[in-house]
Amino acid sequence: MLLNSSPERLQPFVDEETQRIARVTLWVSAAAFILLIAIGARAWLAGHGTYGQTLMLLAIPMGINLIDFSFNRNSFRSRCVVLSTVAVLFCVLVATGGENNTGPLWLYVFPPLVFYLTGPLAGCLLALVCLGMTVVIFRFPELPLVTADYSVDFQLRFLLTLLFETVFCFVLDFSRRQTRTQLLEVARLFEYAARTDELTKLANRREMRAQLTKELARHERNEHPFSVVLIDVDFFKRINDQFGHEAGDQVLVEFAELLESLCRKADVASRWGGEEFLVLLPDTSLLQALILAERLRASTEAKTFVYGDRSFSITISAGVCSVAQHNTLESLLNQADHNLYEAKSQGRNRIFPRVKPSQPQPDGTAPNPGDSET
Repeated sequence: MLLNSSPERLQPFVDEETQRIARVTLWVSAAAFILLIAIGARAWLAGHGTYGQTLMLLAIPMGINLIDFSFNRNSFRSRCVVLSTVAVLFCVLVATGGENNTGPLWLYVFPPLVFYLTGPLAGCLLALVCLGMTVVIFRFPELPLVTADYSVDFQLRFLLTLLFETVFCFVLDFSRRQTRTQLLEVARLFEYAARTDELTKLANRREMRAQLTKELARHERNEHPFSVVLIDVDFFKRINDQFGHEAGDQVLVEFAELLESLCRKADVASRWGGEEFLVLLPDTSLLQALILAERLRASTEAKTFVYGDRSFSITISAGVCSVAQHNTLESLLNQADHNLYEAKSQGRNRIFPRVKPSQPQPDGTAPNPGDSET
């Protein structure tokens, strides 16, 4: 198959960030639990009973969140609990003023936390909701549970500075996430380039070896058969000499497209080097591989290649080998190379081992097309 850039290969980087956010959420929950208990107890002992009890009650969901995350590892639910509890705490501190009307000062930690845990859009929404609730509390001090009394100057300065921090956090978080996306794209392009032949866009030799190693391990575990086809374009040097290297490159590209069209999605086609191609055929016996190789040989021979105002045809030779008689990757590849040499030494434009010619059966029935010889 033609290699596409594979997001799944970069998934570990995404998972790492998710785990990092989960760890931050966990530490925030732990720190909030301790601070709420400590400050709540201090306020209660100082005679602010309702305020102290409220803070200690808000510590309960944080503690439950710690236990729940330790057992279930549900990062999304953990973040929802943290943000919901912090939003309620936001309103409580603004409404009560905390101690000496200093409670709202704790709220400057809210915007960076929200943006880090949720992202720019959700962060803006939550921050604006909380700012709106603050405006309501400031505007209507007669509301139930509102006991704080702030000067107009404090209200104005607090809202403006919190709004500025929210905008600043949005810009920083948006820039951070945009940079992360660009880095992932660069990593994806490098990863694709490291696995792909630049000219044909097939897998390169390095990627094919990795796929072969993986398939051999699967065979050793589950005894799944697989075969390989090593292909060489016959007399490729003549094409370069007669038509030029650009024509040779075009031949390789068009042959790669033909090869790809005849392969299944599970197959891996690669440019093994120069004018040699190697195809990995998972779950394929030697007979099935020989049939595919013969179909490719016939299709290549029938195809007309055009370069400029000149047209020509090419042929290929191929060595086919199955993993059934081989215990190592090197022995498999050596056998495929040996079979390719045999195909070329016998006159080229052929497959080795070859399918036996059809012979009539003694009883007049059709021959078995699966017969082959080595």
